[in-house]
Amino acid sequence: MSNGEDPRIEELRERREAAQLGGGTAAIQKQHDRGKLTARERVELFVDEGTFEEMDPFKIHRCRDFGMESRTFPGDGVITGLGRVNGRVTAIFAQDFTVFGGSLSGANAEKVCKLMDTAMKLGCPIIGLNDSGGARIQEGVVSLGGYADIFLRNTLASGLVPQLSAVMGPCAGGAVYSPAITDFIVMVEKTSYMYVTGPAVVKTVTHEEVTHEDLGGASAHSEKSGVAHFRVPEDASALALLKRLLSFIPQNNTEMPPPGPGTDDPNRTEERLNSIVPADPNKPYDMREVVRLIVDDGDFLEVHEHYAENIVVGFAHLGGRTVGIIGNQPQVLAGCLDVAASLKGARFVRFCDCFNIPLVTFEDVPGFLPGTDQEWNGIIKHGAKLLYAYCEATVPKMTVITRKAYGGAYDVMSSKHIRGDYNVAWPTAEVAVMGAKGAVEIIFRKQIAAADDPVAEEAKLEADYKERFANPYVAAERGFLDDVIEPRLTRPRLIAALSMFETKRDRNPPKKHGNIPL
Repeated sequence: MSNGEDPRIEELRERREAAQLGGGTAAIQKQHDRGKLTARERVELFVDEGTFEEMDPFKIHRCRDFGMESRTFPGDGVITGLGRVNGRVTAIFAQDFTVFGGSLSGANAEKVCKLMDTAMKLGCPIIGLNDSGGARIQEGVVSLGGYADIFLRNTLASGLVPQLSAVMGPCAGGAVYSPAITDFIVMVEKTSYMYVTGPAVVKTVTHEEVTHEDLGGASAHSEKSGVAHFRVPEDASALALLKRLLSFIPQNNTEMPPPGPGTDDPNRTEERLNSIVPADPNKPYDMREVVRLIVDDGDFLEVHEHYAENIVVGFAHLGGRTVGIIGNQPQVLAGCLDVAASLKGARFVRFCDCFNIPLVTFEDVPGFLPGTDQEWNGIIKHGAKLLYAYCEATVPKMTVITRKAYGGAYDVMSSKHIRGDYNVAWPTAEVAVMGAKGAVEIIFRKQIAAADDPVAEEAKLEADYKERFANPYVAAERGFLDDVIEPRLTRPRLIAALSMFETKRDRNPPKKHGNIPL
């Protein structure tokens, strides 16, 4: 060259430019026409500017069947590398739909596995941006083996580093199991779907006619199956949500979560809380409002917002500390625990315990939901999952009983008996085996039947039961509650308790692992 530059430098630049283009300009335009960003655009939008260090940009597949030897693209359909997100090192892979539909090849899987192995060594989160047609059919069992190699690493990384998945296009067949093992899944409305078998196979086997969206779209999985924890309208929103989620969680299981802004006065009281619980015990109120009045700046990142709405879970800061919030929701099924709520709560509790995030539970639960549907669908074993998760957790556990704490559900919701650290109640709390009406009908059944006026007798006995048992003081007298507090003081009391329990050390008996009732 005229300037004396080595021609090999020019070759490198040309190769790198080809890698940057993925499947080419026409394929990129098709991706944009579908309302989707390209894999590279997603990565650049997600990481802090100028921090992405790509790995294996020149890797290509080794398939020599079906004419594939003449069809190669540098990078082979997935972008992998390390970058910084909110200033912290993060491992990212993004499937590139412009190259063979983002399908997984042996070489493609090797790139992802190398990235995951690196992340586990570094102790940093793994972010998967999924947009793939599935296994690359031309490679047969090699691509299937690649999936299994990834699944193994998902499993080994579980509880070691956070794993977050965004499904931003198709994710079908065996491909669904990698995101399913990760901690949280975000789905994009209208452009993403997940299913084990597609509509055509469903029609052949069960004769059901169903669309991609109805079978496995963002709404189906965020409302019905609970597979997706979040749904968002477009790609940029998914990436912004992942960044927000990372701001609440630590890099790995040996670190503490990053601090929040800490600008909200830790001694702030909230008079509204003193009247938020209705006088009528059967009247609902919004537990989300309770949470927002207590946490820093009212900022609450709800998880599984549209699934099992009778329980509320999510992340917030209290006095600048990340906490995991779990609250019964009186507005839905009176806050009863059912199969879906138990699964939702158990999964969230276990994530928080994995990553050193204290648990704050707001309890208003009349019990487990009765009925044949619940029993036949296994409310016993699924309810036991939530109990198991709370029992197993060794992070600081704070519990506030706002109203009802009845029966076995009282035990389950982080009670003092299962290693609750700071258990308090509001004066509106009712801690009992069951509600007054049900208890009186059982205890005094014969007495009521023999009375001259059974209705008046039942009302008198009910009022007496309420006065004696439908309050927090019997539990407090036994030491099952550490205190009964004014609701307006809940925020400063929780922040003080969190500060004191920061040095808590608790451990489970040595064993390979427990056998959670799956």
